[in-house]
Amino acid sequence: MLWTAAGVVALGFLIALEIAARHYGQPGPITNQAKEVIFRPKSGPLLYGSMALMMVVLPWRQRLIAAGAAVGIDLVFWLVRSVAGVHSTEGHAFGNGALWVIVGCAVVAITRRAGEERVLLLKGVGLALLLVAGRKTGDAWLLITSRTRPSVLDQYVAGADRALGDPSWVAGRIVEATGSVGAHVLDYVYIQLAVAAVVVTLYQLRHVAAEGRFPRHHLVRTFLVIGLLGPGIYMLFPVVGPIFAYGADGGHWAVADLWPNTPPPVGTPHPMPFDEITPRNCMPSLHTAWATAIFIHSRKGPRLLRYAGTFWLIATLGATLGFGYHYGTDIVAGVVFTLTIEAAMLSLARGWDRSGVNLVVYGTVVFTALLVSYRYLPVQMARHPWVFGPVILLAMASVIQGYVRTTRQWEPKAAPAPQLEPQPEPV
Repeated sequence: MLWTAAGVVALGFLIALEIAARHYGQPGPITNQAKEVIFRPKSGPLLYGSMALMMVVLPWRQRLIAAGAAVGIDLVFWLVRSVAGVHSTEGHAFGNGALWVIVGCAVVAITRRAGEERVLLLKGVGLALLLVAGRKTGDAWLLITSRTRPSVLDQYVAGADRALGDPSWVAGRIVEATGSVGAHVLDYVYIQLAVAAVVVTLYQLRHVAAEGRFPRHHLVRTFLVIGLLGPGIYMLFPVVGPIFAYGADGGHWAVADLWPNTPPPVGTPHPMPFDEITPRNCMPSLHTAWATAIFIHSRKGPRLLRYAGTFWLIATLGATLGFGYHYGTDIVAGVVFTLTIEAAMLSLARGWDRSGVNLVVYGTVVFTALLVSYRYLPVQMARHPWVFGPVILLAMASVIQGYVRTTRQWEPKAAPAPQLEPQPEPV
């Protein structure tokens, strides 16, 4: 019943976004996903990662068959496009096969499976389709933010960012100094964030086929909730980012061409009009939020996975700041946002108690206080950085410390080893 209700809600949400996107003259998430059955997909790695998530419910023999079928279908598509002379550079040349296999498994589950085996396979298909739909939903949300929020609040956030030392400007100069190699590495990490999430989730779900059930909590649940709630904050706090508001990429809409060499001047901020193309997707930084979730869920994996999770978080922070996509204040808000959602999802899985409620409420209060201060105290924050900078960082650190302390209390305690009673020696 829960999975059915979730499916109905997700479908209704997708239809609503489809209607909203059509209202602005653009195809919505359902149309864009349907196109990828035939046309070059926007992200082939994401489709194969989604198929890999679905395959956690299959035995190894069926996994090999599914993977081989996906590759074979992609080869057929490549041959047909080559013969037909279709040489488009948009999207990826692979990924259609993975989507066909996911849809095919859904058909097999309905027509060839029964009972718990059918339910498990449909859950795997649903997990894969949710990840795919999440990407298309995000694209639709970004379109809606650019069309419905004509003014942005970048001047407020830039003022508040002065309290943190203008980290985007500092990181931008560092990335420029590293040259093309550093920029390419950070760009790949930034773009393939969902693939990193798939890797961590595959480790978490490695026993699903053997046990016949999913764990009560895993990374995809937090990932999807972040993507569901984050765009709502975009609508309340529209921000385009320093490279657009203060850089050359903003064109004549920008305040001036200042990023990354010259920090913005301190003055009285005001909402500024911006174009209807650039997404208002900065506050909070969802890339930081997702990378933080990957880091958290990689902590219980093997050493290599922990190292990868740490690298992905650090590189994502470097990319979000160094490419001018976010301010430092966005990063702080993204971390608090993730820890609050993760605490709520953990509490939902294990059962709510006082510690869980307190942690979620505290995280929500801190997150709200951060956004309110960015909006109404930017001048004071810019003029007194040695006061407000430590306060912002301490607020984030307090949420981190509360999350670590509370979740450690939730971990099951190892049973003490039984103590053997001393036995009398034989005479």
